[in-house]
Amino acid sequence: MTITHTDLNELLDAIRAGGDIDVVRRGVELMLQALIDAEATAQIGADRFERTSTRTTQRNGTRDRLLSTKAGDVDLKIPKLRQGSFFPSILERRRRIDRALFAVVMEAYVHGVSTRKVDDLVAALGLESGISKSEVSRICSELDEQLGAFRSRSLAHLEFPYVFLDATYLKGRVDHQVVSRAVVVATGVSMGGHREVLGCAVGDSENGAFWTEFLRSLRARA
Repeated sequence: MTITHTDLNELLDAIRAGGDIDVVRRGVELMLQALIDAEATAQIGADRFERTSTRTTQRNGTRDRLLSTKAGDVDLKIPKLRQGSFFPSILERRRRIDRALFAVVMEAYVHGVSTRKVDDLVAALGLESGISKSEVSRICSELDEQLGAFRSRSLAHLEFPYVFLDATYLKGRVDHQVVSRAVVVATGVSMGGHREVLGCAVGDSENGAFWTEFLRSLRARA
């Protein structure tokens, strides 16, 4: 997308007429989109539908990106490439902000903050459009992936001659009901005094079968 004279004239006319914040938002949207398209053209080596000897790949549609700004939310389209990847440098800083925001959402989720309150928290941080329940779930699914990788990692990197076991009971939601569940943790200590959490598990009760299964899973990873 390029900014045409018509686009500029319409914006200027609206500003002269005392246009509201939506005029500014539209101006920000046009400028950002133009910068994104210009950077994509530079990376590809050719403009849209242009034939050049410097072309390295072709465009392959776009993906939508909603960006929250001081002027409001703007809808951007990020070009996709047939070979390689493209992400505009102008949005790299925003990507870091997104990661920080994701960390805040996940931290709130871990501490049991409701989806509604997470939405209010996100809005207070400056994202006026808030965040949907499905978006919270999507973000927090990263926690499941990280925890899964942690619980299944190999323990062969170091010997742990001493293993301390502990257990507690915490409230958790199962089948739409809040119930008490057993949480067990194993901490290993190496000969050099290095401590490391080896694993954890959650079960219905702290019985012999549960402990046996947990300890065997640790042994299988050693």
